[in-house]
Amino acid sequence: MHRKVIAPSVLAASLLLVIPASAASYGPGAPGIGDPYYPASGNGGYDVSHYDLRLQYQPKTDLLEGTATLLATATQDLSRFNLDFGLQVSEVRVNGAKAKFAASGAQELEVTPAKPLARNTPVTVVVKYAGKPSEFKVDGWTAWARTPDGAVAAQEPDSAAWWFPSNDHPLDKATFDVSVNVPDGTQAISNGVLQSQTSKLGWTRFNWRSNKPQATYLATLAVGKFDITTDKTASGLPVLNAYSKDLGDNAGAARASVERTTEVAEWLEGVFGPYPFNALGGYVPNVTSGFALETQTRPFYSPRQFASGANVSVVVHELAHQWYGDSVSVENWKDIWINEGFARYSQWLWSEKEGEGTAQELADWAYASRPAEDPFWQVKPGDPGPENQFHGAVYDRGAIALQALRNEVGDEKFFQILKGWPTERAGGNAKVGDFIRYAEKVSRKPLAQLFETWLYTPGKPAASALNPASQQSKARSLPASPAAPAAGPVEPKSWKKIAATNTVHDSGHGEH
Repeated sequence: MHRKVIAPSVLAASLLLVIPASAASYGPGAPGIGDPYYPASGNGGYDVSHYDLRLQYQPKTDLLEGTATLLATATQDLSRFNLDFGLQVSEVRVNGAKAKFAASGAQELEVTPAKPLARNTPVTVVVKYAGKPSEFKVDGWTAWARTPDGAVAAQEPDSAAWWFPSNDHPLDKATFDVSVNVPDGTQAISNGVLQSQTSKLGWTRFNWRSNKPQATYLATLAVGKFDITTDKTASGLPVLNAYSKDLGDNAGAARASVERTTEVAEWLEGVFGPYPFNALGGYVPNVTSGFALETQTRPFYSPRQFASGANVSVVVHELAHQWYGDSVSVENWKDIWINEGFARYSQWLWSEKEGEGTAQELADWAYASRPAEDPFWQVKPGDPGPENQFHGAVYDRGAIALQALRNEVGDEKFFQILKGWPTERAGGNAKVGDFIRYAEKVSRKPLAQLFETWLYTPGKPAASALNPASQQSKARSLPASPAAPAAGPVEPKSWKKIAATNTVHDSGHGEH
């Protein structure tokens, strides 16, 4: 055997190569968090625990200036990481030291810290920036809407990149402090509780705090001139609603709807358990859009939602999201049913409470009013695809699935599931499969086939899949004559009101 002799100097050099091998483990964080629908959304390598945003906005020019401080933890050995952001950055500091940065892609800010970041260590990132958000577009669309007296940031599945740098995906939730300086006579509305309001040299600063985990797309900012109402719930929760002063003919209907927020929230607590956040309310800015959004603690409503009069059903929908969507958020956007199916079903329950049609009657009508050849039945609510993420089937077929579950397990177990799920998962994220397993655990019944039928199988399910007991009862009561006509469902009184909210998340996003 021939042995290779290694000289001492060569051995020493090779050892030097081995010793710092751990340094080789430092690498860049992924430019996406791994969502199959939106590969560029979010980022890998770190987890944010808190955003501190100190902003100044001038409505006349649309100039937004800001300093964002992010408190995070590295989840891997990081040589570089990305933030999702679209405005012009002037400086980035990581743990106090200036960092290199560069823009890439549609909305990526690549940050290279002066020193690599070790896994599991705390990280403080400070980003200074300025720009006109209305000039920033991604694939031709924007989450920033200018109004006659200000602007609004509200959009789904992402909106943060227009006004603050972030890890922009529901998987990375954080608490928020949002401080906004605006010209005197103008207000700034955001999430949570207004901590303070001060004026100096012609400017007024509003300081907001949202103290429970919040997805970045649920953070909102509205600047303008608002009529504001405040109150407290019976339990002492602060309520703040805001209405643009120039809503025109929609002003009365908007107030008549949103001012019932406390009533609706207290009713929902009976269905879903204790309200999960530190504030309650809603706001209606003067925007031309037609959608609404469950921005955490303070839902956004377009005036057009009230064009045909008061619409409490849309308030029910967005407040239901505070439990289903905000407190318990999607793990990936393919899991959108655990947001929208439940928010729609809450509208059906409200109809039931108001005596305008039971959830069963609404499910029967939703089922019967769409023939088998309707493309509606080809969308799978449990995984609709990014192009159908907010399709009507996610809402109505998704709600029918819940009525089928209710029929299968009975009211006692069903409402135990509805209330237990947001309690067990509070502040976290979940997949559709997680809910199915939870429902099986509570009901002690196998439910995989039921959900496979309603959430994952293209085509119109058999009527017996919705309410087997009812179908058997009907079969027993039918007359012997085969020529006897079958009685069809009657349109519930609430159907048109609920259908008027079908554009609730038709936000104009190019991929919706």
